[in-house]
Amino acid sequence: MSIDVVEIIGVYDADSTLVGEVSYWIGARLGRTHCSLCELTHGVFTVKSTWKSCEQKLHVPFTSYHRNDAPTDVLTCAAGQFPVVLARTNQDLIVLLNREQLEAFNGDTESFGNWLNKYIAGP
Repeated sequence: MSIDVVEIIGVYDADSTLVGEVSYWIGARLGRTHCSLCELTHGVFTVKSTWKSCEQKLHVPFTSYHRNDAPTDVLTCAAGQFPVVLARTNQDLIVLLNREQLEAFNGDTESFGNWLNKYIAGP
């Protein structure tokens, strides 16, 4: 039986509350907070058009959460390490990209999207 990716899940290193969103936005502008997944998917105020285009090319859904609103199985897999990108397969939930690996994209949304597509396509 082959292992198929059925969903990609991103968990931001930020909270989804109004206070959390504002705190992150201000902290990011002042250089006090940083989320490499946010840099890949969002501009200053909204989702990047480049990310929207990349997301549409994925052959599976990309679901995103904040660290305070992710389901239990996602939080368990992430083990408190945010930001993180996970893959839900037909067998399990696994970590695809950790903080350091997301940092390595240096905010290059297209490279991130291409990497995800190659991973999903498999060998």
